[in-house]
Amino acid sequence: MRLKQLSILNYKNIPDAELVFSPKINCFIGNNGMGKTNILDAIYFLSFCKSHSNSIDSQNIMHGTEFCILQGKYQVDHTPEEIYCAIKSRQKKQFKRNKKEYERLSDHIGLLPLVLVSPDDTALILEGSDERRKFIDGVISQYNKNYLNQLLQYNNALKQRNALLKAENSEETLFDIWEEQMALHGTYIYEQRRLFIDDFIPVFQEFYGYISGGNEEVSLAYHSQHEQHDIKSRMVATRERDRLIGYSTQGIHKDELEMLLDGYPIKRVGSQGQNKTYLISLKLAQFDFLKRTHKFSPLLLLDDIFDKLDSNRVKKIVELVSGETFGQIFITDTNREHLDLILLQLDQEAAIFTVENGKISQ
Repeated sequence: MRLKQLSILNYKNIPDAELVFSPKINCFIGNNGMGKTNILDAIYFLSFCKSHSNSIDSQNIMHGTEFCILQGKYQVDHTPEEIYCAIKSRQKKQFKRNKKEYERLSDHIGLLPLVLVSPDDTALILEGSDERRKFIDGVISQYNKNYLNQLLQYNNALKQRNALLKAENSEETLFDIWEEQMALHGTYIYEQRRLFIDDFIPVFQEFYGYISGGNEEVSLAYHSQHEQHDIKSRMVATRERDRLIGYSTQGIHKDELEMLLDGYPIKRVGSQGQNKTYLISLKLAQFDFLKRTHKFSPLLLLDDIFDKLDSNRVKKIVELVSGETFGQIFITDTNREHLDLILLQLDQEAAIFTVENGKISQ
């Protein structure tokens, strides 16, 4: 897959940009705060119908303007695709594929598979289990439409059950209805997560071993209440306790993905360099997984990834992304030396852009 052209109007700090991209490496150079990450975020938006950094659509409109427009021209498995998005203040956003508006935005997810590696990925290690579930869901949803639909239905049933828990007089039959839905959709989601993790772990370990030089052992451990209980019976058994605390304590929304380094939680024992290597390896494994399921390369976005890594690990990552395994890549960095190292490995042209205060020049 390839993004050939990107048009940006009033997106965050970028007033106007018309960009034509190289089919392999596209580099954005500039100091922090100039808008490099906003370019990657615009590309991300066209894949996922939302910003990676700000979930409130209207807050992505440039200050002092009333709307923003993003438009991308792609080549997807030899087929041209044109994606258009318009966001206006106090209005529903428009999202179109080849000039036809989507009835449901969820229908778009998976058309343009994409992997973003960014400094925000530290939340996967440092924050709560919901961040790690989002990671799993984000990968599976890009190749399994039914999974995304089941997840939406599960979340709706969970919302309804939580509302019943807080209501003063709620009928038991209503609990039965929503718990049945949670158990039904939750079982499918659990099974798909388990299949994904089992397939994903060896690929992740291979990337980590290559980048680190094999100095550490890493793994992932997936834990779910579905492994231990008949989940429907557990929901019935915990109704009264759940009423007291006001939310549902049983279900796949409590699943955990434990991240391990040498058998211990990396959150407790990992250095900054090890954490960064772990996260980059996760994302490269995600790329490999999506490439195998889609039968073509996703877009790979690398936002300031070389910070806090020693020279050996930087060299290994450069060797990886410069190879034939990866398709079109978009990289931001403040350090031109890192990008020059990548360009020296390539036998094809790259596009280099300078970004200053939202203005982009090639």
